[in-house]
Parts: sequence; C-alpha cells; structure tokens
Amino acid sequence: MIEIGLMLEGQNGLNWKHWQAIARLAERVGFVGLFRSDHFTNARPPDLDSLEMWVSLTWLASHTSRLEFGPLVTPLSFRDPVFTARMARDVDDLSGGRLILGLGAGWQEREHHKFGFDLLDLRGRFDRFEEGVEVVARLLQSEGPVDFQGKYYRLDQAQLLPRPARPGGPPLLIGGKGRRRTLGLAARYAAEWNAGFIPPETFADLNRRLDQLIDQHGRERGEVRRSLMTTVVFDADQARLERRLAKEGRDAVEMAGRGVIVGGPAQVRDRIGEYEAAGVQRLMLQWLDLDDRDGIEALAAAVLPG
Repeated sequence: MIEIGLMLEGQNGLNWKHWQAIARLAERVGFVGLFRSDHFTNARPPDLDSLEMWVSLTWLASHTSRLEFGPLVTPLSFRDPVFTARMARDVDDLSGGRLILGLGAGWQEREHHKFGFDLLDLRGRFDRFEEGVEVVARLLQSEGPVDFQGKYYRLDQAQLLPRPARPGGPPLLIGGKGRRRTLGLAARYAAEWNAGFIPPETFADLNRRLDQLIDQHGRERGEVRRSLMTTVVFDADQARLERRLAKEGRDAVEMAGRGVIVGGPAQVRDRIGEYEAAGVQRLMLQWLDLDDRDGIEALAAAVLPG
C-alpha cells in the first residue's frame, strides 16, 4: 500500500513556530514522514523566512519518535559532501535511524548568485554531483579508510568515526528526472529514487527506465524504493475548493497535467490511486500554506488509513 508523507518548502516562510507545530501535527495524525527542501530563498521574490535545513532536522530527530524525515533534497552545489555525510550520520544516530538522506545536484540560479555559490553549467554540475554522491556513499558505507581522487573532491585515508549506528548509515535518496545521469546514479547508489511534479504516466515511464538501469548494475529492483513529491491543493469542502480555484483563475485539469494533485477527498484519493498504479510506493505531499494546520489535519483524515 502506498505510503503518504508531508513535504514543506523550507525557504517559503518556514520558521521555528511553523516547523515545530507541523512536525508535532504530522506525527500525531499519522503521516509516514516529514520532508523539506534545502534552499536559501525562493527562485523569485519576495524573500521569506528560511529555516536552516540541518539545524531543523536535528531538532526533529530529538523531538519526534516515529516520523521518517530528511531533505528533498540537499544540493551538493552548496553542501560539501564530507560535511553532509558527517551531519547525516549524527542526525540519523540521534533519531534512532529515521533519516533519509536526499541528495541533488542543485538547480536554483538565484540563491547561488545571491549567496556566492558556483552552480556551474549543467554538465559540470552533474559531474560534481556524481563525485559528491560517491564521496557520501563511500564515507557512510565503507568500514575502512577511503581514498578518492576526483576533479572536485579528494579524500586521503578518510574515515568517519564513530561509524554510523545503522549499518551503512542513512539510506540515500537521489532526486531528479534525468533519464541517463540522475536515474543512473539512483540505480547505482540509491535506496530510494524520488521524482517531482509529474503525472502518473510520466512516472511510470521513468520507473521502467530505472528498472532497466538497476538490472544493468546487478541490483535487485526491490532495493530501490520509488517515491514522488508533488503539490496538493486540497479542501475537504469540494464546492469551496472550486470557488477558490475559480477566484484565483486556476484550472484543475491543467494543474493535474503538471502533476499537481487537486480536489476534495474523493478526487485526491482517486489521484493517489493512479500514482500507486504507476509504481509510486511513497508520496510526499507538498503543503504550501504553513498557517493552515487545520487543512493538514483534514488532508490526513482524507488520505491516511484509519
């Protein structure tokens, strides 16, 4: 049965008040996990509150007991892979083994320019990402010292001590939709592949491609969980939702074509069923209105098992 988690945009007004309240709510109502983006700011103004990702996850690790959690995703364009591996080990240990370490190449030009990080061109970005994923994986999973010589990163007898309490450390999630390089990295290193903002038929196509790549790497297909993150626009009152969409000039059919899940309880459940049939094993529902905690609770009542 498909698992349902919640996802927040960490740069879209997230602060301690929102984070702590939503984390406690997500655990209480039964979401399988709480995930968040790792950004300094939004791709377009205005700039809003942006809670530092690893600090927020450290709080979550010690103030919840059941939720799985992690970044969707942390960009190696401004996160050093050595520090990422070290922090992930410690936060996972603190939580008792509930962190999922989501890694990405980075994409948002505005935040890199504003804060002085080099995003690189697309090819360089993914070359750096491939090296960074290997560095993270080897530091977390190798019992002995690690040597690595790349263009962007170098290790000389490097070892994380103490070793992660969970054998191999937290599972790696690779996020993205690239058919060759991103899916190839997921097939090689990931315990989970996550796509975002695509309709069920597109997910099914990428999922079949991932199966082929996993076979080529000699792994079992079941070793890699398949997940999707996408926005949900939900209201328990169908008529009220339709009035809201009409007022905002938004078209539900067009939104669904972009992968947005929109509707009342029955429509949202039906759409989730379509994603499950396409191969989605875990769905992270992006909730944008951080003040609407009643809406989160109503969503949980509509989509989570009783």
